[in-house]
Amino acid sequence: MPMDGEQKTMSENDKKKEYLRSYRQHVRRIHRINAEIAELRSMKMYPGMMFNDGMPHGSGGQGDLSGYAADLDEMILKLQHERYLRIKTYQQIVRQIKKLRSENEKDILFYRYITGLDWWEIAEKMSFSERWIYQLHGRALAHFELPKEFIEVQSDM
Repeated sequence: MPMDGEQKTMSENDKKKEYLRSYRQHVRRIHRINAEIAELRSMKMYPGMMFNDGMPHGSGGQGDLSGYAADLDEMILKLQHERYLRIKTYQQIVRQIKKLRSENEKDILFYRYITGLDWWEIAEKMSFSERWIYQLHGRALAHFELPKEFIEVQSDM
């Protein structure tokens, strides 16, 4: 059973990982929104399929495209907002990573949480064993400081 200090450290590391992972979450959401936009646009190319419910829709099967345009506009606005959040998050996280003293620790956090590399890819890129990468990652997390804004937001929850 972990002692109080160990549990606190584990909880602190979980918060740090959550913060560091937030950038990749924006990247995934951007990919998903782009896929949704592509799907919506492909449905417009075949408008007869958009209203394949057996009901008459007028306009020679073209359907009402105002709903399509509104949906597309909404998705594009979501995409722009998510891109903004991605850039803002990137800048914040990289700023925090750059505060670390060790270049190896900076590299590991950047490769893992910004570029999304797997552990073995980081080990290969840095010419270290995967085991050593895990140890350096632990050290990097121990030295990594969460920004005050993130800590304040977390304590409000």
